[in-house]
Amino acid sequence: MLKGKVAVVTGSTGGIGLAIARALAGQGADIVLNGFGEVLEIERLRAGIERDFSVRARYVPADMSRGDEAAGLVREAESTLGTCDILVNNAGIQHTAPIEAFPVERWDAIMAINLSQSFHTVRAAIPGMYRRGWGRIVNIASVHGRVASVNKAAYVAAKHGLVGLTKAVALEAAGRGVTSNAICPGWVLTPLIRKQIDIRAQERGIPDVEAQADLLAEKQPSKQFVTVEQIGGLALFLCSPAADQITGQELGIDGGWTAQ
Repeated sequence: MLKGKVAVVTGSTGGIGLAIARALAGQGADIVLNGFGEVLEIERLRAGIERDFSVRARYVPADMSRGDEAAGLVREAESTLGTCDILVNNAGIQHTAPIEAFPVERWDAIMAINLSQSFHTVRAAIPGMYRRGWGRIVNIASVHGRVASVNKAAYVAAKHGLVGLTKAVALEAAGRGVTSNAICPGWVLTPLIRKQIDIRAQERGIPDVEAQADLLAEKQPSKQFVTVEQIGGLALFLCSPAADQITGQELGIDGGWTAQ
């Protein structure tokens, strides 16, 4: 389905981003990986995508907290692989604290990586998408792009902003073959959520499995984590012909969280 397309996925050396990259590669897209990690492990992941799916895969270690490097990621994809047809903005960080105690530097970092990097990558990628008359922009927001939680002012603000950016770009691109959508996952067992579970277990003096169940029961009616493979499947669907008229949407995948 995606043979001949090039997909840039930020924050894709693990977790949600890697699952999306592999889902797109599974349908023939060439992949540009980005993210932090051990050099040898990243090379193993890159080579594995090429081997498993017979596509081209590149790794670009751009720092998504820097606008020039975020835009440069797209330019490097275009120079080495020819185009950037699919852009998945997935890179993100988290910090929790009451707003009166929220470190200013953490606010700035969260805004830079969770919101501003998407502006810079979209701004760089969309002219080429317009020229080719086809493009897919998929922003990985969060359930916190739709609702709020305590002690997450920066994350909630950034993800709400990302949903707004998604919609504005969708309107500008309407009728030009380019769609822009946001995926809003609930609890996914990523390192970010793993840290929250560990803190909860420690603070309450309960086993890890109980802390997980406690976290899920608090927000997610399905009482199951969303899997990275499910998110990869939804991203792939948004790149399919069946989704040609889906644009400007915030698609929840949250086990019923926002239905409450």
